[in-house]
Amino acid sequence: MAVARALISVFDKTGIVEFAKRLAALKIEILSTGGTAKLLREAGVSVRDVSDFTGWPEMLGGRVKTLHPKVHGGLLFRRKNTEDQKQAAEHGIAPIDLVVVNLYPFEATAAKAGLAAEELIENIDIGGPTMLRSAAKNFESVTVVTDPEDFERVAKELESSGDTTLATRLELARKVFATISRYDGMITTELERLAAASGNISLEEKPVLPERVHLALRRQQELRYGENPHQAAALYVPEGRKPEGLAAAKQLQGKELSYNNFVDLEAARSLAGEFSNPAVVIIKHNNPCGTAEQGTLREAYLKALACDPVSAFGGVLAFNRIVDAATAEEVAKLFVECIAAPGFDEKSKAIFAAKKNLRLLELPPGGLEPERELQLKRILGGMLVQQPDLGEIQESELRTVTKRAPTAEELHTMRFAWKVAKHVKSNAIVFAKDGATLGVGAGQMSRVDSVKIAVMKAQSTLAGSVVASDAFFPFPDGVEEAAKAGATAVIQPGGSVRDADVIAAADRLGLAMVFTGMRHFLH
Repeated sequence: MAVARALISVFDKTGIVEFAKRLAALKIEILSTGGTAKLLREAGVSVRDVSDFTGWPEMLGGRVKTLHPKVHGGLLFRRKNTEDQKQAAEHGIAPIDLVVVNLYPFEATAAKAGLAAEELIENIDIGGPTMLRSAAKNFESVTVVTDPEDFERVAKELESSGDTTLATRLELARKVFATISRYDGMITTELERLAAASGNISLEEKPVLPERVHLALRRQQELRYGENPHQAAALYVPEGRKPEGLAAAKQLQGKELSYNNFVDLEAARSLAGEFSNPAVVIIKHNNPCGTAEQGTLREAYLKALACDPVSAFGGVLAFNRIVDAATAEEVAKLFVECIAAPGFDEKSKAIFAAKKNLRLLELPPGGLEPERELQLKRILGGMLVQQPDLGEIQESELRTVTKRAPTAEELHTMRFAWKVAKHVKSNAIVFAKDGATLGVGAGQMSRVDSVKIAVMKAQSTLAGSVVASDAFFPFPDGVEEAAKAGATAVIQPGGSVRDADVIAAADRLGLAMVFTGMRHFLH
């Protein structure tokens, strides 16, 4: 049965005029409301107001426009059901075969600073989701479009046969229910925050974590495999929202990405984003085996590589600048799995093109920003949820606890090493000097063992280096091992019951030690 009537009511008007013109060219009657109707008329598209179609005016400040039996009857009546046909004819219900609706921008509204409750409530769309649900439920007869990216596909099918295929209608209906689910989840979360504000009109006081977390994700990309080849894996992104961050990176070349590639790329790009000067991060098994911040990208890469060139083999790299030819020439000498960067100049692309399997990912604008969404980790029977670790130390909060204060150079290196330690699996120990890591100890059950591993892995002298520890030293032994290796300064959170013993050891060894008062465990 050919599409004869369409209802169009959209907030996001991207591409809607062109799509409506194609519908009009097919002699499809167009019903519309408010700003959408005005826009289409101004573009020369013939439109019939929904109020004229229903015989009922828009009312309550626009809250009631499409909530009418003639609209939902036209969407829901089963075209092949004799009784439905009889009732539709009896009540003057005409079929609506195509619905094009997208929703008020509730998510963008909820993100506003100083948002008033009234504005939040008014941006809860009622008519839109209701029409979408009615149309999607009756997908056997009705085509429903909520994403402008589907306009071209639907228009082509209509132009080819006068109708869409059942497979298309089912796929679009699935997308609709996923979109509504996510939309309702956002509303639920924000209303819970509103309730937690004790009835205040202002929503500025929001609880740290919502009582409920709602997820609606769509599969964006099949992955090569999971953590191991026998595990299937895919990348999912939030339904109804454009991908961002690493999920929006453009793969320029190379093999299909795996689950582990993405995990390592996220670790690399998040650490690279910590630095303002040209910086390079080399990740192996989700830990930085080399990090450097220097005057040029090439110099940063060479210093990062020098930290642990053995572990760097087969690693994942991230840069916080566009990769140039001089840097690419050096990187091309090493086998690496993946490289992520804000961009690659043409010469560097040509250099990397010789390595067919090397995966190059161009990050989108904002691709080096820290992750600010809630972090989720599955356990059997539940989900752990936490805020991301966005804690940063302030100069005024640093506390020198030893007799010797750090020099300006040591203090500068401390800041660098502390940023790296935040991204190393605990127990984390980082030796650094001159804007580069010299040795990294990660993931050990005992902190002193992390120190020993970092010393063992170091490829150059540790004399005059700074040590960063993600959590306190429980005993003096870790500090003693660091001093024995040549370290002259330590930055750590403090807070151990044996802090006095650790400080005494540092004083005895001539170390400068600074407490941050902040821990950076990464499990």
